[in-house]
Amino acid sequence: MITKLRIRWFKSIEDVEFEPGQVNVLIGANGSGKSNLLEALGVLSAAVYGRVDDAGLKQRGVRPGVPALYKCAFSDIKQSKFIYFGAWSDETSYEVNLYNPIKQPLPVWRYYTENLQIGANKIAGRSHSTKEKLNPEAGWIALKAVDLDPEGEVSQLLNALRDFAIYAPDTNTLRSQVEDRQPRSPMGLSGGGIPPALASLLRSADSNPYIAKVCQDALLLIDWAKSYDVASASSVPLSPSVGSAKRVIKFVDRFMKSGRDTLTGYDASEGALYVLFHAVLAGHPDSPSVCAVDNADHGLNPVLARSLLTDVCQWYLDSPRSRQVFLTTQNPSTLDGLPLNNDQVRLFAVDRSRKGRTTVTRVLLDERIRGLAEKGWTLSRTWVMGHLGGVPNV
Repeated sequence: MITKLRIRWFKSIEDVEFEPGQVNVLIGANGSGKSNLLEALGVLSAAVYGRVDDAGLKQRGVRPGVPALYKCAFSDIKQSKFIYFGAWSDETSYEVNLYNPIKQPLPVWRYYTENLQIGANKIAGRSHSTKEKLNPEAGWIALKAVDLDPEGEVSQLLNALRDFAIYAPDTNTLRSQVEDRQPRSPMGLSGGGIPPALASLLRSADSNPYIAKVCQDALLLIDWAKSYDVASASSVPLSPSVGSAKRVIKFVDRFMKSGRDTLTGYDASEGALYVLFHAVLAGHPDSPSVCAVDNADHGLNPVLARSLLTDVCQWYLDSPRSRQVFLTTQNPSTLDGLPLNNDQVRLFAVDRSRKGRTTVTRVLLDERIRGLAEKGWTLSRTWVMGHLGGVPNV
């Protein structure tokens, strides 16, 4: 699990360092830099993989861009040649400086320095002064990783970073109406391929108590559904004019009479699809060990968003394998579902300073916030009233 992140000179981030937990919720105004933080992790992931280019970035959910847009461009600082990314897992760390000329951008970013170490002991690295002539487009640590113990702490950090992805579910993709342009296993970054992923999850529920609970929790969140499953498109009521995948999600409405109580993901509410998306991402064994969901509450009623986030936190905390997730949100109600008494569930307020820099501040349940709670203030009200940070100055 990543225990510390540091990013420098990336987009609106001049220099940010913070310590994430297992479940991390980022709140903040539009344009404060929440997505930039996630994309910084995506660039770091590509660097660990060994190549930073548009294809590798898109595979991780990062918006491709030119160096002039990736590098800080604040008017009151000297333009940096490099962008720095660093990740720690307790004593293990990976740090990299990447560069790409602004005036004549290259299709592949160059490695300037890399460093992998445990505590004060350097395991491998490179710099611009390395005597060996190394390919600047290829990661040196990615090559050296084959010599590491695959079960060791160093490999675990590198593997977690390498598999990282930013998910941004889209309603039409969840409905299987459009193809996911960023396919992955068990489902694409926009939610494509969710029917087979959900079918796999449901099959595992019979023999896996953890997955069974995730599936049951998801059903309870969809209050109108008696059950959900996956079926062939030809076996359910679906207009032939609707382009669809061969397999679709099937719901049984508990209020409708038998024989006319079945509907598909195409006809169901988008809220139900987002619930199942989160259940698959949290519960499926093929999901990346470290991932992010941008706008995690998209399309959800405030009460459902609050209840879903409570369950999502518990799903990741209870996972039998090491899991870590980063969630961005704009919905105040989601905060009321956070079990912040658990130190592994962490809330961060993302702001822009007076000079425009992105800042990240962990929200702790200190005496001031507890005092407001004793007066009947919910965490959502505390945020909206400006007591946590991360709200726009409009």
